This record gives sequence, C-alpha cells and structure tokens, in this order.
Amino acid sequence: MDTVDSVMERLRAQCLSRGASGIQGLARFFRRLDRDGSRSLDAGELRRGLAELGLVLDAAEADAVCRRWDRDGSGTLDLEEFLRALRPPMSQARTAVIAAAFAKLDRSGDGVVTVEDLRGVYSGRAHPKVRSGEWTEEEALRRFLDTFEASDKDGQVTLAEFQDYYSSLSASVDTDEEFVAMMTSAWRL
Repeated sequence: MDTVDSVMERLRAQCLSRGASGIQGLARFFRRLDRDGSRSLDAGELRRGLAELGLVLDAAEADAVCRRWDRDGSGTLDLEEFLRALRPPMSQARTAVIAAAFAKLDRSGDGVVTVEDLRGVYSGRAHPKVRSGEWTEEEALRRFLDTFEASDKDGQVTLAEFQDYYSSLSASVDTDEEFVAMMTSAWRL
C-alpha cells in the first residue's frame, strides 16, 4: 500500500472511531481550515489539518495526497474531492445493483443516460411543477438527470457519475441487504 492509500485508510479509521458523524465532523473541520475562503485546501493547509488530527505527513506526502485526490486538476483539494476519496469502496453487491439501475435507465445502451433515455422509462407529467405549468416535462426530466451529474451538467450521465452519486449514499447504509433492497425498490428492478 502506498503512502496516499495509507493516509486514506488511517483517516477513514479515524472517522469511523468518531461514530456516524465522523465524516460530517471532518467536513466542518476542513471548512475551518480553509482560511482564505476558497473552498479548497492546498497541500500546506491539508498537512496542518491532518497533523491536528494526529496524522503527521511530510510536505512530499501532503503533495502526493493532493495530487491523487485532486480530480479537477486545480492543484488544490476541494472538500467534495476529499470526502469522495474517504468513502469506503462499495461491495460487489452494491456495485451490481447500481449497474442494474443504470442499465434500466440507459435505454439506448450507449453508456450514457440522457433525457431521451428517461422518456422511455419515466414520465415527468405527474411532477408538481409540470402540473402547475411552471416546468415542462422536458425540464422535469432534465432536472432529475442533473441530480446524478457531477459539476459539469452536460445532459448526459455516465455510469461513473451514477456510481459516484450512489457511492455517497452507500456510505450511510449499513448493510448490503439494506442497500440492495432500497435500490431495488426505488428503481423497480
């Protein structure tokens, strides 16, 4: 296991030892460390924060952690990137049920879900804002799709984006059986 993985495992263990609010508490802690209000931490801020938690890194290790977890290439680590890295890996059962839900939505089978795919599976006509005339059915389906997209809302949800969305939810569900039952019911699998 390399240094970055080791740091992540130690931090996960520390969150678990703090109970269910561990990651939420960590989120508050890192917001406090963001002294310039940029909503991101550079390697130095990250290093100081981890040291306060008892995880001492040298400058090279802190740089490596930032590089590994920096998904948007900004050179800094935003809170979402950091928390995403902390989520424990999902089991095969959870990954499989997420893939089944995605496949149900991906009517065209091209690996991305679009509003057109959704039309083949769901109707937005019953949405309260569609019924009131505030939104069109197209808008309701698009906003539903936006729920699963990362920061780049391009109208196409990939399996990776769908899994990332459910990875966050998965971390709060204790057992595979509960998660699979929830997904099966929600997506009528």
